[in-house]
Amino acid sequence: MDGVLVIDKPLGPTSFDVVRQVRGLLKVKKAGHTGTLDPMATGVLPVCLGEATKVAGIITEGDKAYDAVVRLGIETDTQDAQGKPTSEAPVPPLTAPLLEAVLARFRGTFDQVPPMYSAVKVAGKRLYELARAGEEVERASRTVTVHELVLRDFSADRLTLSVRCTKGFYVRTLAYDLGRALGCGAHLEALRRTMSGPFTLARALPLGDLASLSREAVAGRLVSLADALTDLPAVRVSADEARRVLHGVPVEVAPMPGRVRVLGPDDVLLAMAEVVGGRLRYQRVFN
Repeated sequence: MDGVLVIDKPLGPTSFDVVRQVRGLLKVKKAGHTGTLDPMATGVLPVCLGEATKVAGIITEGDKAYDAVVRLGIETDTQDAQGKPTSEAPVPPLTAPLLEAVLARFRGTFDQVPPMYSAVKVAGKRLYELARAGEEVERASRTVTVHELVLRDFSADRLTLSVRCTKGFYVRTLAYDLGRALGCGAHLEALRRTMSGPFTLARALPLGDLASLSREAVAGRLVSLADALTDLPAVRVSADEARRVLHGVPVEVAPMPGRVRVLGPDDVLLAMAEVVGGRLRYQRVFN
């Protein structure tokens, strides 16, 4: 079974828990997710099966989209609802113009400091390991881009937002930074991922439904390797050239910058490659 199964992750389990369940229910040896969702988060979690595990790192590079609820007036040590409150402050009277002016600071490309409770490594250790030991260390900021940040609704102490952003953006930290900008503090109360690269909720299977489906039904829901990499330009080869590709023999093609996906006559993904000197230089060849 090769391809990407898009799971609608429920509240509670970790991403690794979801992968373990999928592997056990489908009885597959190779499975891995493409970008962690926190236990408190729900939504799109692409799970790579079989040969698709070879492209998990590339699928992870795609943009993400989220719906988020931000609770104003309370900061926590994890920047989300799972943490312990660390401070409280009154929330100022909110208006749409005030909120739009603050949100404008977080659109576009800027630097963001990752939270202590994250999987980022510093000096060989995960930040969350240091945080659980009571340590706080200096973290280097990372350049991120927010393509879209929309205020969907607000009340006296809550904001409902939609965010579309690049890989590596922390919505928890956005909530924290918004609270600081408003002078009252805040944390992320709820998060639902609605898109990860080419995968959306529309094609996601609720994890609870997986056990009731036959293997054939699940196979029918898999996203093929070729469709999972639609962000990459395609190079199509003939049947004779396809045999050469599968044996790792370079094939001459038209010049093209960057990484490409190599497709056979039936649009089956044969390899990922770069075009160097008018020939394919393979990075991955698939069975």
